[in-house]
Amino acid sequence: MDLLEYYHDNPPQIERFTVRKTSIPPVDNVNLYGARGSGKTALALDYVDQILKTQNGSKPLYIDLEDPNLILNTLDTLPLQAYIDERKIDELILDHYEEGMLETFPGVKRIIVISRVPIRTPGFAAVQLFPLDYEEFLAFETGGTSTVGFNHFLKSGTLPAMARQGKHTTLLMKQFFQQQFTPNEQALILILARYNTQPMTIHQIYTFTKEHFKISKDFVYRAVKQFVDEGLLYFIDNVDKRSGKKMILYDFAFAKYLTAHQPFGSQFDSMVALTLLKHTMPFRTLGLHGYLSLDNELITPAPFESEEAMWVKSQNKFTLFKKYGIEKVTIVSIANTYRFEIEKVHFEALPFHEWSIGHTEEPID
Repeated sequence: MDLLEYYHDNPPQIERFTVRKTSIPPVDNVNLYGARGSGKTALALDYVDQILKTQNGSKPLYIDLEDPNLILNTLDTLPLQAYIDERKIDELILDHYEEGMLETFPGVKRIIVISRVPIRTPGFAAVQLFPLDYEEFLAFETGGTSTVGFNHFLKSGTLPAMARQGKHTTLLMKQFFQQQFTPNEQALILILARYNTQPMTIHQIYTFTKEHFKISKDFVYRAVKQFVDEGLLYFIDNVDKRSGKKMILYDFAFAKYLTAHQPFGSQFDSMVALTLLKHTMPFRTLGLHGYLSLDNELITPAPFESEEAMWVKSQNKFTLFKKYGIEKVTIVSIANTYRFEIEKVHFEALPFHEWSIGHTEEPID
């Protein structure tokens, strides 16, 4: 059987799909992109499955560019355009695409390109898929109390495959680490995990990496840029420019798996920052004090702080609050709930699960 015919007649199947907040638009060319492990392939295969169930239009052609069959039969040597024309295919889906794999895309009514980083080809609507936020994670849960769900979230993190696996994810994390990253990337990401949530420069990352691994400066700079473009790594601007940008890995549980040096406070801090990033809320860090939004709200991760302890700390920081025009301080905790005011500045503590789900998503200008 011809390879393209085989792909067309035998699209991969997924056993179970949980609906995500992000979906593939029904019209125009689309570039679905996002970090490895965020669920792009599952989203695309569910999209194909829905088309096949409704029989709406011609059958899409889904091609996984990481399929081993394409090692000896590269896509540019296959009669792709002729096959599209012969079968009157309206929709082509190219998964695991990397820039430069094709000199030009074939002529077809609609193309969906799935990649880690946004493609540079004009004419594609860019759709970014993040790993799960907390509300999406709960959709993967099969039951239990909110406490059980939150504890599972702490252990499993935000990668859909881990959430679906259940409570025992250590072996799956190991497989993900070994399969999704090259040896040099593994070396680098071990260092990134060790310094997760710390203010870092790329030069510092390279310095720490070369202390443990034989790795070139060019590779470190290039890989860090790739990770940032992919959404696997973030550098968050600080209001105080002298303090440097805060570095956050895209999944707190993965970072925890990779290093025994990360305390729970850093993990919780990362959870809060990633929630803000996934909800597309513009913000900067305010040193060690939390995250400052554009509407003068300070979001402070404080998993175990009591009302009394937070009141004392807030009194000591009040000059800082006034300097930056802070009008509200939201204290994100594990379970604490309380409110108080200091000179018209409103303080409110909320449990993470309540704050995360209730947080309003805002578009970036």
